[in-house]
Amino acid sequence: MTNPADHRWDIAEVIGRFRNASNATLLAVTDAGRMVVYKPEQGQRPLYDFDCRTLPAREVLTFELAGAAGLDCVPETVLVSGPFGPGSAQVFVEVDEEFDPAVLINAADPSLWPVVTLDLVINNADRKAGHVIADGSGRIWCIDHGLALHAEPKLRTVMWGFSGQSLPATMVECVRRLERTLGNRLHARASELLGGEEADALAARVETLLHDPIHPYPPTDRHPLPWPLW
Repeated sequence: MTNPADHRWDIAEVIGRFRNASNATLLAVTDAGRMVVYKPEQGQRPLYDFDCRTLPAREVLTFELAGAAGLDCVPETVLVSGPFGPGSAQVFVEVDEEFDPAVLINAADPSLWPVVTLDLVINNADRKAGHVIADGSGRIWCIDHGLALHAEPKLRTVMWGFSGQSLPATMVECVRRLERTLGNRLHARASELLGGEEADALAARVETLLHDPIHPYPPTDRHPLPWPLW
């Protein structure tokens, strides 16, 4: 897979809009003929705790972090220019409409560990059930990572069923692999996309998770769940 840091796509045509999305989320085709989900910067609603102009960059960095860790649960996501300006584009996944993520979430199914581990790394403030999807082959993906990578603790997730569980050894190795990559180039990439504070906080979360590889319990000083849950 081409490193998304090395190129940008261009959006050739917008062909639809996702009606239930809170921000501008458009189905589009790139100049290379790939169907993608295009999220322009100017279509993001103002937020009290995130700079809305950075949400596409957070999507892109999440994909790069997942790939560097070997988690491979985020569809390819890159920076683009398009008819509504710069933004992010994520390869569109044809979802299995019969897949019900709630079954796995409620059971804290081990197949979700890549998603859960990624969320701890990126400090995901918006892990809804509907952000976990499966394609026709049954492969599980996770999407919608604009509200992530904040410097302050923001974890809001439907995955609290994993609380108190130790990360599997394979997941710990993924985090360790990410730590090595952060030392080489990803810290600079995070600084480039989001700034030094977010990059330092990311490195600190990775270090903490390696020191104590256990899923935390829900916080008591802030709301622990996203809204809506789906």
